[in-house]
Amino acid sequence: MNTSTMARPVRTGELASAADAVYRKVSWRLIPLLFLCYIAAYLDRVNVGFAKLQMTSALSLSDTVYGAGAGIFFVGYFIFEIPSNLMLHKVGAGKWIARIMVSWGILSAAMMFVTSATSFYIVRFLLGVAEAGFFPGIILYLTYWYPAERRGRATSLFLTAVAFAGIIGGPLSGWILHSLDKVAGLAGWQWLFVLEALPSLVLGVMAWFFLEDRVKNARWLTEDERDTIAQDVASEESHKFDEPVARVLMNPKVWLLALVYFGIVSGLYGVSFWLPSIIKAMGVGDPLDIGLVSAIPWAFGVIAMYLVARSADRLRESRWHTAISCVLGAVGLEISVAFHNDVYLSMAGLTLCTMGIMSALPVSWSNPTALLAGTAAAAGIALINSVGNLAGFVIPLIIGVIKDKTHSTDLGLHMLAAWMILSAIAVLSLPKPPATPR
Repeated sequence: MNTSTMARPVRTGELASAADAVYRKVSWRLIPLLFLCYIAAYLDRVNVGFAKLQMTSALSLSDTVYGAGAGIFFVGYFIFEIPSNLMLHKVGAGKWIARIMVSWGILSAAMMFVTSATSFYIVRFLLGVAEAGFFPGIILYLTYWYPAERRGRATSLFLTAVAFAGIIGGPLSGWILHSLDKVAGLAGWQWLFVLEALPSLVLGVMAWFFLEDRVKNARWLTEDERDTIAQDVASEESHKFDEPVARVLMNPKVWLLALVYFGIVSGLYGVSFWLPSIIKAMGVGDPLDIGLVSAIPWAFGVIAMYLVARSADRLRESRWHTAISCVLGAVGLEISVAFHNDVYLSMAGLTLCTMGIMSALPVSWSNPTALLAGTAAAAGIALINSVGNLAGFVIPLIIGVIKDKTHSTDLGLHMLAAWMILSAIAVLSLPKPPATPR
């Protein structure tokens, strides 16, 4: 049923400028911390791609075992995603995000104790359980603070953390592997997991104190500023539907959105987990050099993500922006395969692919958040994210098997391109989200 019938006030001139100032204030308060939290989360999730450069040989793990272990994270993530997001909606963002971050920080550091395929699988699975609910929780949290026409840019600023994690994490991970191997009797890959887990613990404590659960609790806003946000968000809620969880889980549109996200995530984690190995196969040998080269696609991804999200917000359109970005990502993958013997052209293809993937990520979330509200939003966003993130399990495993059988990742990259094209087709089959007043 509709959650409200409130109409959004039309603002012009000084009132519009005042509203812009309110949302700038909100962004400066929330986005930097959320941004840093997601950098820490993404590093702890995918740094196994760099650890692989030393860990698999040290522990005698095959590419298939690596792919399964990298991906089993998402099985735990999938199982506990919806309960975790519903709990965040119930108990509050600050406390629940803090719980998530501290628990995953501890488990990420525990990766240093892995000694076999079995222990690799167990710790990665538990890490997925610990992190379940973080990303969809943030997406849900942003709906409490921004109406749709402002949320796309806020989401893109938050999601640039994925690209910055690549820009920062690649060189950092390469340096740790290069410089700390055998220090204090620990291998470089063990230092990698320990050092990159520490920021999650610190940021988890900060989240407890700095993330207010609702606008009404934000004492750093004036009463007029809280009213401005409340009116805008309440107006948007009148165009959404808050349904029982069971009905949301049976909604074909929600499952179609999950399919769209599955294809985008296939490309994201295909690149994230295998980019260091792909660069190494091009002839770049030193871990530090691999880390530096791996930052290039992510740097361009940041620029593309911001520009596409800005365009989507300005035009109030997300379906075509998502579809075109997915197609560009697929084209980039095909270029990288076609010219895999040419380092420069192959990197150009991977860079285009990363630009497409990173552009699709934030604008694709404009579709579900424009359609669902309340408990329906919590359950629907969690379902879309959890099903989509199963790609994080399936794709690394399949690419690992393919690499073991063919000694190449080319066939796996063709598969990723096909998934991204399917996502482009699926998103265009969705109905346009309901228009909201300007």
